[in-house]
Order: sequence, then C-alpha cells, then structure tokens
Amino acid sequence: MNPDERPVSLEMEPEEMRRLGYAAIDALVDRAQGLRDDRPWQGGTRRELEPLFREDCPEEPGDADAVLRRAIDDILPRAGRIDHPRFFAFVPSSPSWAALLGDLLATGFNTFQGTWLESAGPSQVELVVLDWFRQWLGMPEGAGGLFTSGGSAANLGAVVAAREAAGHPERPVVYLSDQSHSSVERAARIAGFREEHLRRIPSDDGFRIDPAALDRALADDRAAGRTPVLVAANGGATNTGAVDPLPVLADLCEAHGCWLHVDAAYGGFAVLDPRGRAALTGIERAHSITLDPHKWLFQPYETGCLLVRDPADLTRAFRVLPEYLQDTDLGFEQVNFADRGLQLTRAFRALKVWTALQVHGRRAHAEAIGRALDLAIEAEAMLRAHPGVEILSPASLGIVCFRLRPEGAVPQADEAALEALNRAVQDAVVDEGTAMMSSTRLRERYALRLCILNHRSTRDDVRAVVERIAALGRERMELARG
Repeated sequence: MNPDERPVSLEMEPEEMRRLGYAAIDALVDRAQGLRDDRPWQGGTRRELEPLFREDCPEEPGDADAVLRRAIDDILPRAGRIDHPRFFAFVPSSPSWAALLGDLLATGFNTFQGTWLESAGPSQVELVVLDWFRQWLGMPEGAGGLFTSGGSAANLGAVVAAREAAGHPERPVVYLSDQSHSSVERAARIAGFREEHLRRIPSDDGFRIDPAALDRALADDRAAGRTPVLVAANGGATNTGAVDPLPVLADLCEAHGCWLHVDAAYGGFAVLDPRGRAALTGIERAHSITLDPHKWLFQPYETGCLLVRDPADLTRAFRVLPEYLQDTDLGFEQVNFADRGLQLTRAFRALKVWTALQVHGRRAHAEAIGRALDLAIEAEAMLRAHPGVEILSPASLGIVCFRLRPEGAVPQADEAALEALNRAVQDAVVDEGTAMMSSTRLRERYALRLCILNHRSTRDDVRAVVERIAALGRERMELARG
C-alpha cells in the first residue's frame, strides 16, 4: 500500500448509520402507503437495463445517500410488486410490517443459526414456531423439522429423507402427480433419481391425483422388484389449488410401505380456516409436509419450512460432524439445525414469523386467509356472471382458472384462436397496469389464472379486474367479428 494512502474503513459513525437507516425505513413506509396507487408490475428488457446498470465496480468510496437513492428509485421499482393488492399472478407474497421488522432484526443481528452453540435463543424460538405449525396441522407430538429458504429446499429435504429411510434402495421409485410442482421433480433429480425412477400419475377431472392409478403403479413396481420410496401429494396444487385425496393416499402409502410427502407450500396454512382445514383433512398423516410461510402466512422471502413426523429421519439423512465442529456437539436435546438440512450457515428465519404472530396473533392471520378464500369464491361467481367466460377450474384455496370463449363456441373451437384471444387480454391487463395476472395450461388448454392470497386485496380489487377482463374480451371479440 502506498504510505500516503489512508486505509478505507468499512465502519460508519453512529449518526450516519441512523440517518441512512431511517431513510431506508422511510422509503419502505412510503412504498407501503403508496402501493395501491402504484402499478402491480413494471419490468424491462435486458437491452433496456444494460445501459442503466452496466459499469465497472467502483474502486473508491461513493456517496451513500446517492447509492441508497439509486437503489430505491432505479433498481427496486423495476420488478413485480408481489404484495400489490391486485397482484394475482403466480403465488404472491404479501408480508406484514411486523414480519418485515423481524426480518430486519434477524439480518442486523446476523445470527448464525446452524448450531445451538452459536444461537441458543434463536434455535429455541425456531423449535417453538415449528411446534405451532405442527399443532395447526394436527401432526403428532414430537414432529418437527426446520425452516428453509423456500418450498424447493423443503421438498429436496423430504425426498432425501425418504430415500434414506427406505435404505437407499438400488431400484427406487418416486411417484408424483401430473400437477406436482416442478421443484418435486427437481428435488428427485438432485437426490439421484433418474427418469426411469419417476412415475407421473394422472390426475382426475378435478386435477387431483388418481388413487386407483397410483395403487396400480405401486403394486406393479413392488411386483417387479422395485422399491417405492415416496409419494408426493398436493396440498394446494400451484396450477389450480386442488388438494389430492390425502386420507386415501395415506392409506395407500401405509399399505405399500411408502413415505407420504405433502407439498402444501402455499396451501398448508389454509388449515387456519375451517374450510381449509376440511379441504386438507388427512394432511396430519403425512410423513413430511412442505410449507411456505412467505406465501399464505404473510412473511417476506425467504421463509420456507419442512415438517416431518420424526425429526430423526432428517438427522440420519443430513448429520455430518467434522472435527472443526466438535465443540458444537452438545447432545441431541440441543438441536443443531444444520443436522436437519442442507445448510450449515443459515439465517434466523423463524424470528419474522414469531414477531408477526406475537404482534398480530394467530386469529388475525386466520381471518386474512379466510378473506382470501372468500374473494376467490366471489371471483368465480363474478366470472360466471359474464357471458363468454368459461371456468376451467373452480375456486380452490384462493385460485380460480378460466378463459374467455365467445358465446356459441363449441368445445372443439379453434384452440389457437382462443389462446390468442386470452393472451391478448392478459397482456392488456398487465401492460395497462390494471393487475398482474398469469396463465397456465389445463389439459392443454390455455387458461387465465387468478391467485388471490393478499391480505390487502378487497372485493373492489377483484371486481375491477374481472370487469376489465370481461370488457377487454368483448372488445376483442367485436373486433374479430369485423
């Protein structure tokens, strides 16, 4: 180093820390207060964004205020407002302010929560919050698990645990629905299951896995000397919100000696509402369950969760104790969460959930879920009231799928023309800023999809979006008629 150069510190004076911190909080509060009047989505192409952000890494310190302002004004707005009350695409996330504060504290304290030695209080809180989830789902005493980055990591943990519980067989088989989330198949691939080890079981007219087809596949594989390892069921399918027949699947898995995993990433927290509880009957019999509090428990990303009937199944699959961690081996009563999953270094994810539930209580969260269920049912009713709208999948756990189809169109109407019509309407709704909505395919039919989970969404939001979709459909159909 040149002796004339003074070292640059990574520290800030306390007053500067407070001033910048308050500015960041003010920006978040302003965003929250102005969210309803903002656009649900704003993006940009790579070609547009390259000249805005392509630059050499700065060699010297910059102006902290300018850096913060650039992040707030230029970078963060070019994205979906996932928590906007009219963001009905994909599976939205709408965290409460209490949850955000918990996340801020966990980040600021920078807790390492891989071992009990380094995070006794945080680890105890994680155990407590996991047990709240266990009770809500009706799983037996002693069930537990860990927080993860999201449902993908949780599904991977379940697949690996099931593989180990089955004895790591030479000819394993994993069974999934044709409506399973892509992360289930990805988890199976990562865990070493090849294409010939996967059985995709067809779903019925309600997009629920066919138990008879599953039973035959399990029996056929057993007869052929293969080992069924895991059946992945949906506790709220991403496409339609459909819930597989969990009691029947639990019976089948018991009969065939197979692990039952329920991917309830977004839908699982519907158990807090009596209707959701009824729809998810049987979930308590699963060997493992994936949950995503960052979806329907109103938490910020990344907040996933894996629960298993016996946490020892996770420990057998993941525990490794190298010499450099010998000081952390405090006995199994003190849980090292690194022994239950992929990560050694892991954040204190449970704090945000604990904070939100302590501040607002379970009942407020349950009522918010109930309102979302009501809004999806009302959305379906509003859609049915419009001629030229066809419901492709009725409201289920906050999701309704439909398409615009001109009156008089027969079932064999030109699918390409129907897809073009629905794509055009979807694009118009998004581009004009009315709402963010997404599409899917159901039985090869292009479907528009509303996923209504946000605690900020109202009946007026839903009505405005439905009315706009219907109006745009009429306009385009009239133009097509000439």
